[in-house]
Amino acid sequence: MIDLRDMQLLTALSRHKHFAKAATECGISQPAFSMRIRALEDRLGVAIVRRGNRFLGLTPQGELLVQRALGILDDVRGLEQEIKAGDGPIAGTLTLGVVPTALAQAGALVAALYDQFPQVFVRLESASSLAIQQGIEDGRLDAGLSYTDGVSTDLLQVEPVYEETYVLLAPKAVVAGDAGKVRWDDLAGVPLCLLDGQMQNRRILDNIFAEVGLVPNIVSEANGFTSALMMVQQGAVAAILPKGLLDTFTMPEAITALELHEPVVAKTIGLLTSRRGRALPIVQKLRAISLAAAL
Repeated sequence: MIDLRDMQLLTALSRHKHFAKAATECGISQPAFSMRIRALEDRLGVAIVRRGNRFLGLTPQGELLVQRALGILDDVRGLEQEIKAGDGPIAGTLTLGVVPTALAQAGALVAALYDQFPQVFVRLESASSLAIQQGIEDGRLDAGLSYTDGVSTDLLQVEPVYEETYVLLAPKAVVAGDAGKVRWDDLAGVPLCLLDGQMQNRRILDNIFAEVGLVPNIVSEANGFTSALMMVQQGAVAAILPKGLLDTFTMPEAITALELHEPVVAKTIGLLTSRRGRALPIVQKLRAISLAAAL
């Protein structure tokens, strides 16, 4: 019989695609890890892992086993949460992946979750939209707050939470707006600090620039908004950021925020969860809270 520990080891190997990294995550030595995988193969009478000088992937039987194991491990975690809660409040750990543009909204959702279920522990991970989808599919993340564009609804359940719109944050000496607004094509020549090309937010902005025929003056890139905001405050550059982030910091007198229009762009941010079996109790509660907060 396949035991739960074997399932944990195999799913870790599927995530990391590297024996040593998977063994480290599971808290055992690499030789012991490899021996357990070998023993599982011997017990089943089939090869699970393609081997060479390094990990070469899983066999079809291994892929099938991983997919079934992920569902079983989800069910076991859910059962543990339900039993521990008994007649009391839900408790346990929720790992939530969040795109950088949605961190403020994620904080509001987590605060609402804590308010109802104070024994829940939440681990937030800032990541790209692709990494969030992969993390949910391979079981590393329980849920994600991310862009809904291009998400495979065969594997993931998608529930819209809010619409992301954009503003230009800039030193007043750098750009002037009309009644609190500025056109996208008026940004020609404005020095910009944007997120790097791995982020969905940057790809969205690049598409808008192409649509309006603008070649932006990008003078720097950042992997998060904190660095971009610091550069804006120094008076060197402007940044384009989601309107919802404006509420998270105090804007100095010398900085202005202008809504971007012509065109007005809105992108849907949604809660992403796995379609594998029954959702964890904590994920069910988070889903209910996000639906109630949806705009």
